[in-house]
Amino acid sequence: MPTDVNSKLKHADISGVDRRSFIRTVAGASALVAMNGRSLTAGLFAGPSPTAAAETAVTEFYKTLSDQQKQVLCLPFDHDLRNKINANWHITKPQLGEEFFTKSQRDLVRQIVKGVTSEDGYSRFEKQMEYDSGGLDFYSVAIFGEPGKSKFEFELTGRHLTLRADGNSVDHVAFGGPIVYGHGEEEAKNNLFHYQTQQTNEVFKSLSAEQAAKALLTKAPEESAVQIQGSNGSFPGINVGSLSADQQALVEKTLGVLLAPYRKEDVSEAMEILKNAGGIQHLNMAFYQQEDLGNDKEWDIWRVEGPAFVWHFRGAPHVHAYINIGQARA
Repeated sequence: MPTDVNSKLKHADISGVDRRSFIRTVAGASALVAMNGRSLTAGLFAGPSPTAAAETAVTEFYKTLSDQQKQVLCLPFDHDLRNKINANWHITKPQLGEEFFTKSQRDLVRQIVKGVTSEDGYSRFEKQMEYDSGGLDFYSVAIFGEPGKSKFEFELTGRHLTLRADGNSVDHVAFGGPIVYGHGEEEAKNNLFHYQTQQTNEVFKSLSAEQAAKALLTKAPEESAVQIQGSNGSFPGINVGSLSADQQALVEKTLGVLLAPYRKEDVSEAMEILKNAGGIQHLNMAFYQQEDLGNDKEWDIWRVEGPAFVWHFRGAPHVHAYINIGQARA
């Protein structure tokens, strides 16, 4: 278990994410909706290539590793740890701020994080890491496989954050596998990701009383239960395909907001996978009455799920979010 966050960090200012940056990022994600007249789920280009900015930095990082570092940080591509997810763990023991790493290696890791996120997303994750752990120096990394020669994946883990860069090594899986984000701030209005709950609750507000009764459930499933179920799965809440065209458009806008922190290549791959699984009409949305912060009926725990898509957001007592988007395995 990591040490407690320094009390000084617990009172850090996390409200200063550049609003213009956020608007540009959401606009960029929403632009995918209108690009060439296609909808968000119309199927765009595939995921990031091995020569994308983040993946190029991964290859450079790998080349700088000594034999001793490789023994600690590098694992076979099919190692079980590549599929593990947790909101608070270190995939390898050394943390980036330790002498185990050189300054140039830390700089390359920062380039990788910037490469897999949007401008606003990087700003949010940077603030989140500072608040929750003291900054990027308190996170750990691993490389599965061998960049430049075979399938590979870079993974960063630590408190409330898992990010991946795989150059599309994992076929038909967005982000290279399940990812996690969160924030330890318990005051909802100050949480870096509360805007996602606000946007998702706009969908709930649009529901009729009959629709809301289907969408609002008592108890949420385990937050890490984000296995891909496929077309025969059972999904909680209300089916998006049963909603009106205006309501479906609001769901589509909400997906754009949720995905906005990540680079466009990963967003496009996620949407292509969703399209191939039937589109937003095959998603369900569920909201949960438990742990309603402030008893304000702005539901802080919610879930978007379909045959190839799971986004579980636990906003109380603070944010843990687990995302898994990919085709079901036979």
